[in-house]
Parts: sequence; structure tokens; C-alpha cells
Amino acid sequence: MTLPNLTFADCLQPEWRVSPRVRALVTTRNGGVSEPPYGRWTAGADQAGGLNLGLHTGDDPVAVVANRARLLSLADTRAAWLEQVHGNEVVLADDVIAAAANGAAPTRADASVTATPGVACLVMVADCMPVLLCDEAGRAVGAAHAGWRGLAAGIIERTAQRVADLAGTHLENVCAYLGPAIGPDTFEVGADVRDAFMTEARADERDLVARAFVDHPSTPGKSLADLYALARVRLARLGIARIDGGGACTVTERERFYSYRRDRVTGRMAGMIWLAD
Repeated sequence: MTLPNLTFADCLQPEWRVSPRVRALVTTRNGGVSEPPYGRWTAGADQAGGLNLGLHTGDDPVAVVANRARLLSLADTRAAWLEQVHGNEVVLADDVIAAAANGAAPTRADASVTATPGVACLVMVADCMPVLLCDEAGRAVGAAHAGWRGLAAGIIERTAQRVADLAGTHLENVCAYLGPAIGPDTFEVGADVRDAFMTEARADERDLVARAFVDHPSTPGKSLADLYALARVRLARLGIARIDGGGACTVTERERFYSYRRDRVTGRMAGMIWLAD
């Protein structure tokens, strides 16, 4: 069976007003060649055609490589593939690509930035939030992998600052896109997660941070956390007001997204941003 090629219609794209040089997308589970349980989910059945981009998920590596090739062909760019560790390290995408070309081990980091056209910053997710950043004039871009640990540790702030520095502009001129993540009705967390954010909250943020956690209706001692709301608090701290996205749920929207929390054995999607030549 010949499967159709990946198209932009298979992906999500920010609806932001920035320079046309800025290109960005988040893949879904559709548009690839992976077989179940990494395939498309249609009418209650997992079928061939999944766009799993994760090499360490148990999927056939030949299929994953083919999926990655489809993505890079669609974007017509090179990508900085990271070994993500739920931290707050930000690296230059150009260095990641150069190191990989020289046979080095994958770079361990959770965000990358670049000002070079044709170089894509890329993070992989399957419930964690991809945060894509650019300056409005299209001089620099960045992508951050924001699970709760990285978010609490400042991954968004560090990436946004690097983008602003590369662009030679102020943080207020940076725009953000919050890609699909586990939603506020499904992200069950313990008191340690709430405490991590409350400890880091500034005095004027404490009420907003507290409201991002709702007592779980049936599990004492647990909360439901809103990653999107927590990310907006961190962006507001920087003076970044132009924020798009932040409404999808990877767990409940099975036909569109992979979810580790939901399935455990699952694929990985990518949040990707680059500058056109």
C-alpha cells in the first residue's frame, strides 16, 4: 500500500502575525508510514500511516527515519534533533546539526535557537508542551520542550531570552506559540508539582499560579494542572503578550495526537520552527 505524503494539512500551524520569514508547525500522528500502535487513529481503529518521529519508542526505526525524511522534505530544512532530558539547557541549533554531521552523540538539551535560515529548531513531545518562539521581525527563532519540570526550571524564559538576544531586540517583541499538550482536565499531578511552581512564583503571580491547580475530584491529595496557564504566567513575567495556541489536549484528542499518559506505548510528535531563506 502506498501512503500519501505528509502535507501541511496534517500539521498544526500558529495563527500569529509575524514576519513571513518565520515558518512553524507542530506535527500530529497523521501523515507518515508507521504501523500500529504508532499509526493513524481513525473511526476507533489504529491503522498504518502514523507519523511517529521518535527513534526510542519501540517503533520500526526504518519507519521513523522515513517519517523524519517526510517532515524535512515538507519543511525543506535541516533540523536540530535533541536528546531531551526535562531540563532547562538551551543550545544553538546550528551547533547541534554540525555535531550530528560529525558523528557526535545527540546533544542533551531541551531547547534550541537559531538565526540561520534553513535551520530548524525542533522538540519532540507526546504530552509535554512544545513552545515555539520568534521575534516579530523574523530574525531569530527557538523551540522549547516544556514538560512541568522544564517549565518550573525556566526553560521558556531561557529560550525566549536567547531568541531576543539573537534577534537584537527586547523580550516584548518576542511571540510565542503553545503547541498541543496534556490538557487541564487530564493532567493529574501530586503536591510536589504544585509546590514547585508556587515556590518559584513571584508575589504578583501567586494567585494565577494557584488557580492553575484544581483539586482532583476523586483522588485526594492530587490536583489537575493547567500547563498552558502556567506557561502564560512565565511569558507574562517576561513581558511577552503575543501568545497563540494553548487549547488542544493530547490525551483526549486521540485522532490527532500521540499521548504517553494515555497509551504508554506511543509515538512522538514534533514542534518545529525555522526561518525561510
